[in-house]
Amino acid sequence: QVHVVESGGGLVQPGESLRLSCVASGSDNSINGMGWFRQSPGKEREFVAAIRWSGWSSGNTYYADSVKGRFSISRDKASSAVYLQIDNLKPEDTALYYCAAGRPILSTIRTMRGYVYWGQGTQVAVSS
Repeated sequence: QVHVVESGGGLVQPGESLRLSCVASGSDNSINGMGWFRQSPGKEREFVAAIRWSGWSSGNTYYADSVKGRFSISRDKASSAVYLQIDNLKPEDTALYYCAAGRPILSTIRTMRGYVYWGQGTQVAVSS
């Protein structure tokens, strides 16, 4: 079993930045990918970014077209933490951000079915 915990959300003004953190702890050593998804009220959960690695590699990163250039995902191999840096936040970025862990393949890395373990989410609100 793996426990996924997100942190770092908050209320910010447009143009500001946030860094979301995610730690997946547990006994599943087969995990080789972690992703971020977000869900706004009345909308479906959508893919934001993901990172997939092999062994001790830094990993390959994947982004939704809508966030390229403003969002950056990274991984700390030593702590098994994954971070989502969000710059130039916009009101439309307001959502509950979920972190997920699993064994995604290239065809599933941008979909929810690519992940087995999910956190409870961290809220990001962008408002002036």
